[in-house]
Amino acid sequence: MRKRKTSAWRSAAAVCALLLTAAGCGSGADDDKGGHAPDKLGKGEGKVNIIAWAGYAEDGSNDPKVDWVHPFEKKTGCQVNTKTAGTSDEMVSLMKTGQYDTVSASGDATLRLIASGDAAPVNTKLVPNYKDIFPALKNQPFNSKDGRMYGIPHGRGANLLMYRTDKVKPAPDSWRAVFDDSARYGGHVTAYDSPIYIADAALYLMRAKPSLGIKNPYALDQKQLDAAVSLLKKQHKAVGEYWSDYQKEITAFKGGDSVIGTTWQVIANLTKAEKAPVKAVLPKEGATGWSDTWMVSAKAEHPNCAYKWLDWIVSPKVNAQVAEYFGEAPSNRKACAETSDPNHCAIFHADDEKYFQRVHFWTTPIKECLDGRKDASCTDYAQWTRAWTEVKG
Repeated sequence: MRKRKTSAWRSAAAVCALLLTAAGCGSGADDDKGGHAPDKLGKGEGKVNIIAWAGYAEDGSNDPKVDWVHPFEKKTGCQVNTKTAGTSDEMVSLMKTGQYDTVSASGDATLRLIASGDAAPVNTKLVPNYKDIFPALKNQPFNSKDGRMYGIPHGRGANLLMYRTDKVKPAPDSWRAVFDDSARYGGHVTAYDSPIYIADAALYLMRAKPSLGIKNPYALDQKQLDAAVSLLKKQHKAVGEYWSDYQKEITAFKGGDSVIGTTWQVIANLTKAEKAPVKAVLPKEGATGWSDTWMVSAKAEHPNCAYKWLDWIVSPKVNAQVAEYFGEAPSNRKACAETSDPNHCAIFHADDEKYFQRVHFWTTPIKECLDGRKDASCTDYAQWTRAWTEVKG
């Protein structure tokens, strides 16, 4: 649904600059609307209300062989109630209701949840399996603030370039194929349908137009944002459809309606399984990607069961099950020994940090430039949302 710096630069005031979530943010450094992490856990409350991406909380109803919810309920006595969300924006809205205890948030939602006070800091000492999480996933700009973790890393993946090998020749190795050269495939280009996709255009421009001075695809001043939007408007003329439902993209590539565009490794695998002649590559410019984080609501009515869930979902065996079912790299390094496919972690580059160093993981854009600039004001997620609407016409 996905990277590695300290979070010292992210002051409370900077995070509060998110226009979508700034209302009510205090100005004092000690003003922490998200509350405090617990020092210890008590007895489970008997239930836990979860917001999750499809495939993250399977209970056997979709496939009787895929069930890590019922074993959790049996072990802990915490009944799981899951609300499946389709977008990060939906997750943010649902968390604001205070009806849910935990959420599997992507990086384009995490900072919004922290800034609004809807997510609480997490005491990682109360999550025993946290010690085995890959170090490169800890204390990152998208899951921490002021040196405190605001969740437990779940898994990660890159946004790849997929193309039909019978229609796209020569084989592309650059995002140029879907941006500056998109007209070659007029009406058959596909792209991810979200404001965060603006970062993909910015990533390409980092190398294609170095004079713009883009250092971080999530830290764009107005001039840089305008350049990315201009590129996306050019691409829009060649786009046949935007996708957020990966089954929709599989169908489009299988039928030939789409021949090139952004994808996930799991989509590429499933499309190949449908006998479509496709290949997915990590272009020479690198890519954007996601790293999902299980966050706890600041208003959680069942915090003890929520913490039990956090530890369960990143335990080696379960983390392996989720990673294989969803199609991503697990966050727990010990999960690689538990996958049914011994090649899973190699396919998804689970322990290949050189690979992931080329991936710029989704991070919510904020006014304070994430690239460290002090003499500029960057555009935030609200501005990106308006820009995306403009791109799509």
